[in-house]
Amino acid sequence: MAAAEETDRRSLLEKALGVVTDVREGEGRTALLLALNIFLLLMAYYLIKPVREALILEIGDEGAQYKSYVNGAIAGGFLLAVPAYSALASRVKRNRLVISVTLFFASHLAAFYAASFFAAGTMAMGLGFYFWVGIFNMMVIAQAWAFTADIYTDEQGKRLFPLVGVGASVGAAVGSLGASQLAETLGTFQMLLLAGGLLAASAGLTQVIHVRESRADDDEDEDEEAGDEPEGETEKDKPSGAFALVLKNPYLRLLAAFSLVFTLVNTNGEYMISELVGQFAREVEAAGELGEGVALRDYIAAWYGEFYLYVNIAGVVLQTFVVSRLIKYLGITPTFLILPVVALIDGGLIAAFPMLAILKWGKVAENSIDYSVNNTVRNMLWLPTTREMKYKAKQAVDTFFVRLGDMGSAGVVFLLAGTFDLGVRWFGGLNVVLCLVWIGLALRIMAERKRLLEERGIEEEIPGK
Repeated sequence: MAAAEETDRRSLLEKALGVVTDVREGEGRTALLLALNIFLLLMAYYLIKPVREALILEIGDEGAQYKSYVNGAIAGGFLLAVPAYSALASRVKRNRLVISVTLFFASHLAAFYAASFFAAGTMAMGLGFYFWVGIFNMMVIAQAWAFTADIYTDEQGKRLFPLVGVGASVGAAVGSLGASQLAETLGTFQMLLLAGGLLAASAGLTQVIHVRESRADDDEDEDEEAGDEPEGETEKDKPSGAFALVLKNPYLRLLAAFSLVFTLVNTNGEYMISELVGQFAREVEAAGELGEGVALRDYIAAWYGEFYLYVNIAGVVLQTFVVSRLIKYLGITPTFLILPVVALIDGGLIAAFPMLAILKWGKVAENSIDYSVNNTVRNMLWLPTTREMKYKAKQAVDTFFVRLGDMGSAGVVFLLAGTFDLGVRWFGGLNVVLCLVWIGLALRIMAERKRLLEERGIEEEIPGK
């Protein structure tokens, strides 16, 4: 009876949000604000993403290969960006960290828009913007989820991360819809200014959430729980930088290895679809079917906008109605294995039938599961970690090690496509092998997570309870 009375005290908003997950008394507003924050970031990114694809594929027939090479270079960029972010995180409060980094990237969009007046269509613009987006999207999304994980306890995060993830899925879908509609009407570069405005709005919302959740009287306790330096600790034992944290901790090392292999599989898939889309677009152009006044880059941007729209509509449905229920009734481990199994099947189909129509819908399935199910679970894996790990190590794992996987894919593209002139069929076969490695890593991560929870006296949840 007491439990029923407590449920009755939830607000109408919290009861309505129950269609997604279990939202308890007093949790609804903050969860909705966090979802809105990530909605703005993902909407901005998906307005930018087709622009990125269009500018680099516009370079020429080797645009898809250039993508892989730039992805490898981005990994080197994070060797500078991650330590700089880590140093800033050690010196400023979480709200100032998140806001300053978000506005820093927003200012760059205005600069690229200005550059478009004299550098549009050039290799420097295509490669430079692709490189910048590779840094931007990883860092701002990683810090947004770190901010969310920093606010919630482990128990709250398991329930509420699926709801926050709805904001990401809906933002991606709305951004994709906007890109598909605006690319040929408003214009490719004008979308950059719109995305910059969304980033500025996200920075303001971050401050609102921080003020709402701040509890000044608990600062000392929070710092101790976050793994800050205990009294009497020597200089040698002080908290380390981002990369040192990852290398010292076996759980973080496994997360880093997972990020590398997962990204290698995904980026191989992105190369395959870029290769086939580029070929298809040039065939349409050669046949004179682009449409009057439509540039090749606008056609490609529109194609990708539609593709991402399908991906993100599926992602919204999965995130809203499926993710929390998978976690509740199957458990975290089986849910974490769904994407590598789907990617394994997708790779096999591509190896057998290397056609754009098959590849398109295979990637729609794979990417929608990635952006919903996989994204929610892999961010939940950071809930038991310290504050230092959330803001520093997570940046290293979600940026550098992800881009290291891109670098590996660049090597694969150079070897298979650039040197031996092999088609997408071979990339599909390679992904099958990599998915088997991915599944093995996922099982080890979950075993290590269970061990960590047992050491802390936390009983693993029973699916269905």
